[in-house]
Amino acid sequence: MFADEGRPVWSVTELTHAIKGQLETTFPSISVEGEISNCRPSGAGHIYFTLKDSGAVISAALFRGRAARVEERPVDGMQAVITGKIDVYPPRGSYQIIVENIRAAGRGALLEALERRKKALAAEGLFDQGRKRALPPYPRRVAVITSPTGAAIRDILQVLSRRSAAPRVTVLPTPVQGAEAPGKIAAQLARAAAYGLGDVVILARGGGSLEDLMAFNEEIVARAVADCPLPVISGVGHEIDVSLADLAADVRAATPSAAAELVSDRSEDLLLRSRGFRREAAGTLAARLDAAGRRLRTFSLPELIRLVSGRLEEAMRGSDEARRELERAAAERLNLLRRRLELAGRSLADASPRAVMERGYARVSLNGKSVTDSDQLSEKDDINLEFARGGADARIIKLHSGKEEL
Repeated sequence: MFADEGRPVWSVTELTHAIKGQLETTFPSISVEGEISNCRPSGAGHIYFTLKDSGAVISAALFRGRAARVEERPVDGMQAVITGKIDVYPPRGSYQIIVENIRAAGRGALLEALERRKKALAAEGLFDQGRKRALPPYPRRVAVITSPTGAAIRDILQVLSRRSAAPRVTVLPTPVQGAEAPGKIAAQLARAAAYGLGDVVILARGGGSLEDLMAFNEEIVARAVADCPLPVISGVGHEIDVSLADLAADVRAATPSAAAELVSDRSEDLLLRSRGFRREAAGTLAARLDAAGRRLRTFSLPELIRLVSGRLEEAMRGSDEARRELERAAAERLNLLRRRLELAGRSLADASPRAVMERGYARVSLNGKSVTDSDQLSEKDDINLEFARGGADARIIKLHSGKEEL
């Protein structure tokens, strides 16, 4: 640095290093919000991009060692908060931010609102373990609520295609992110329950950022999951992602694939066990038949004839004895029935009107009608008397009341 009319003269390098030192001292760590654009990954694993707003732009560099540890990967158009330090690159005379972390703008407010919603629903008992239902042990039908074009449905169907005892799948399509997603998801949950479309419901989507998964953190979805009368498995995002839908579901699966395994593993195990029992039974029967064949082959033809003849004669003797016993029992039964019939005939004969007349009684009739009470008659009535043999006509001379002593 040389004097020029009383003023110091800086070299470009000196000035640049002075500015570099001043900026790095003044801004050792800073957070800047803006829109990411012109994102350029390098072959070495570094990522370079521009952070801009309506009035200015600043360059940013995310080096490989830090790229794996930031909260969010930079994407063109993303509104983000960049945390890092100011650095000056002397060869170009430009300054940039050396990025230490990236998070989506507004994420803190989003997380705060989500935590408030979670506490409010928990206070209502929406996430209580006591209200959760067990999954059916061997579901034959499963309703899957997810995007019909996403990775989640492909993962679920791929897992089930490997299962011999896979349940029948009914896909209820719905968007899984965006403004209309929460209402559509809640409607499909209600539809699955109203029409009984499955023994169990899988609610699924692949991984994503907090913003991508926000549909499953909406109150309308959490309540629809809790109110669904069918058991609900939530397989949303990756293992580290826990949404309000996960907390409200009867069972949470780490991924959509894990949800598919939950509804098919027990049925698959039952099928494999039944196949094992069938193979074991077939093996036992084959072994017994083989043993019987070996025993059979040890006998000569005359011995077999003698053995079979002996068994046949024994069976015939048994048949003859059974026939004789049957004939004896039938004869006894028939004699008993004959005696009962004879006694019944005698009883009927003794009770007949003719038999009564034989004992000295007569039938009295007036105008062809039998008379059983003296009140039916009047003096001078002409009556007819019928005896066991023959009859007579008579006239009433005097009537006697049944109460009078005769």
